[in-house]
This record gives sequence, structure tokens and C-alpha cells, in this order.
Amino acid sequence: MKIGWGRREYSMNVPCNIPGQFHMRVSEGIMDPLYITAMAVEREDLAIFISMDLTLPYEELTSLITKKVRAKYPEIPESSLIYNATHTHTAMQMFDGLEETPDGFKVYPAEKTREHASSMGAEAVFEAYESLQEAHYAFGYGYAVVGHSRRVLYSKDMGKANPLSGAPNGHAIMYGPTNHPDFAGYEAGADHFINLLFTFDTGDRLTGIVVNVPCPSQTTEMQTKLSADYWAEVREYIAKEFGPEVYVLPECAAAGDLSPRILHYKEAEQRRMRLKYGLDYQLVPYFQDPESNLKKAIGERRDIAERIVSAVKEVYQWAVKDIRDDAPVLHVRAEIPVRKRTVSKEEAEWCQENIDAIKASLPDPKSMTEAEYRVQMSKLDTIIYRNERAIERSRNEREGERIDTVVHIVRIGDVAFATNCFELYIDYMHQIQARSPFIQTFIVELSAEGSGGDGYLPTERGKANNGYSASIFCNAVGPEGGRDLVEGTLDLLDQISK
Repeated sequence: MKIGWGRREYSMNVPCNIPGQFHMRVSEGIMDPLYITAMAVEREDLAIFISMDLTLPYEELTSLITKKVRAKYPEIPESSLIYNATHTHTAMQMFDGLEETPDGFKVYPAEKTREHASSMGAEAVFEAYESLQEAHYAFGYGYAVVGHSRRVLYSKDMGKANPLSGAPNGHAIMYGPTNHPDFAGYEAGADHFINLLFTFDTGDRLTGIVVNVPCPSQTTEMQTKLSADYWAEVREYIAKEFGPEVYVLPECAAAGDLSPRILHYKEAEQRRMRLKYGLDYQLVPYFQDPESNLKKAIGERRDIAERIVSAVKEVYQWAVKDIRDDAPVLHVRAEIPVRKRTVSKEEAEWCQENIDAIKASLPDPKSMTEAEYRVQMSKLDTIIYRNERAIERSRNEREGERIDTVVHIVRIGDVAFATNCFELYIDYMHQIQARSPFIQTFIVELSAEGSGGDGYLPTERGKANNGYSASIFCNAVGPEGGRDLVEGTLDLLDQISK
């Protein structure tokens, strides 16, 4: 078995659009570096994992990286490249559009950020491929509290939200208030497993760590400086503990209904951050006090990174008792046909009502500052677009229609990796892991070749409760397709295990 590693920073100090919120944000510098990290593994097959500090694994970017890799090394099969995003909400835009703010400010073209990032991504792959050499590995799992359910449940149906919220609510509201008299709890639990793969050279010197965490990286998600979010601290603390030469490949496991944000116990968390880190902040909405929210997020990032790295250290102590010097490396890229979630005629009519209501009450630019107008208009444009897209779906979709979703299944000895393109609810991960023939199965969501902006994949429970991430705006695929994905993934895991 051979393993190679590579990494490149791709962040740029230019005023570019930052995706991840409904409103437009223009970057104002770099809080911490954005990286693309690659790990190549080869024996019977070749698999090159490419982790990107990005909101999504945009096809516009990944196709460019693939093209550049294949131009230099045509022997590398396109199917061997496995992309995933960490889902930071403070990375650069990679898709065309939104190159001028509503108040006329020109942002750095996505074509140029994409060209730069693709070159850096290709170089990371070159480094990993060129450094392939005989290697050993170990694996294990630990525990770290990172993600929490972000879907708040209520004993009453909260009804259809104001169109400006962007999603119809039911018994669930994403990030809903927990001090509400009808607060009933959270829709899902959480998953505190941290799956880890350690790689070594032939002298058993640690060379890299795959860190698989069931939580997106979005603590500083509202900020206007580029950031890898809590992965910046994870890298920093791992470098201090294991050495700066050790690579870290981040993976976001299934976490479509999770986030790193605590929704109750906020005063207790505030006290914790003040006493632990000396961070004083107010519990107010972001736009009311951005500085307070940044302090809160920085404390959360440190807290999360400490827990993750503590788990890495604990697992490393016993995993090294079973360092393995050989393993079959098998890699399958496959397409699983999954049933779509269709938009009904009634839902399409409701979407048109939303559009009409928004257009009838557009804000007066003279009544607010340029920055406020930029935020408000870009948010309204996003919501109108989401409604229009749902209407278009209702015209073209048929009940029972399927789409092919791409998955990568990689076996490294007794460990398996299974990717998907969705923001996958955790129930599906547990279904796969519970029935997988492997000792540990790393689920990797937000892998490339996905379904774009409709990429949450909710459970039956989520669909019934409605709300953002389980509504027609957010789901190209519904619970029926989730079952298709689970069964198709398990079939492939069974095949590769024999």
C-alpha cells in the first residue's frame, strides 16, 4: 500500500462574494487560510481524496481541477478523484453571477477565484500523487461534542412562515427560538463519533490524519472575512501536538440536521466563554452587534477544536498498537438512482404568492444605508429565485422520477469510506454504518457531482415537520430517495468487502 499527501492554501485577499447566506457578503480580508488538502492511496486501485475548505464542492471548480490533473498525469483516472467540502460559510465564490452588489459595487470575478483555486487544488493533487510511497496506517474512533440538532420542534404547527424567511414552517423551525412556550425539544439527536485514520511512513512516523466529524464548519458563518472556521484551530492544535509536518484531511460526515450552534443554554455558554477564554459578548442578533457575535464564534471554535483534538490524542494512544503495513485498496465510483421529491401544484401556487408579495413590497433604497440595501435586496433576490426554481420544478417533474446520484466507495483494509453529494440527515448515516460489513465506515457528505442548491436529504420525520432544510426549496430528493441511497450504498459496501 502506498500513501501520499499534498496541501495548498487558496485564499485570496480580494473583495469577492462569500456564499452561504441568503444575503450577499463581500469579503474584507482573511481571518485564517483556506486550504485544499489531498491524500492519495494506492494498491489495487487508486483513490485521491481532495478536501476543500468550501461551502459546497462546486462542479465549476472540481471540473477545472480534474482537467488540470489529467493534463499533467493522464494516467490518473478521472473517477479516482474524490472531492468533498467542509461546508465553511466563509469561503470564496466559485460559481458565476453575483459579481456586482445591488448598490453597484464590483466584486472580484468568480472566474479568477476559480482559476486560482483550481491551480492550487491541482498542485495539492500533484504533490500527493508524486509523493506516493510505501506506507502504514491505523484507525479508530473517539468522542467529541461538536454538532447539535438545529431543527427545533414545537407542540403546535407554527404554520407557513413569512415569505421573507425563505421556507414554510410546520412543527419544526431551523434555529427556532427555544424559549417559546410551545418549544417541545429537538427533532434529532446528535452524533459524537469522530472517525479517524492515521497514516505513517515505513518507520511508523505519523504523516497525516483523516478527521471525519459529523458537523459542518459554520461557527463564524456570518462573518465577512475568509475562514476555514473551526478547522483552522483543529489544524493549529494538531500541529502543536503532533508536529507542523502532519497533514490534516477534514471530512464532514452526515450532518444535514446538525450545526455547531447551541440553541438553548445560551447564557451558560456565554458564562463559559467569559471564564474560559476571557471573551465578553452580548447575546444579540448578528447585525445588531457583529463584534459580539465574532467573539462568541471564536470561543465556540476554540472549544470545538479542543474537543476534536482531545479525541484525536486519545484515539492515537491506543490505535498505534495496531499499525498495519498492508491492506487492500479498492475504489468504486457508481451512480445510484434515487427517487426525487416533486413539487405539487398547490406548493407551486404558494411559491407564486410569495413572489408576488415580495415584489409588491420592495424596500425603498432611500430609506436605508447602501450596506443595508445590499443585504436586503440580495436576500430578496435569493428568495425569489428559490421560489421560481420550485415553480419550474413543478412544471417538469413527474411522480416517481429518479436521478442518478454519484457515490464513491473506498476500502482500505477494514475501513470503508462512502460519499454522497447531499447535506444528509444523520439517520441515514446510522442506517449505513449499522449494516456496513466494515469495522468502521466513514460517511462523507457534500462530495462532488451533487444536486446543487437543493441538496438537503431529510428523513420522513423531517419532511412531516417541514421547515428549512426539509422543505421543497431545499430538497431535490426526499425520504424515498434517502432509502434508495442507503440500500444502494450498502450493496456497494458489500461488494467491495468480498
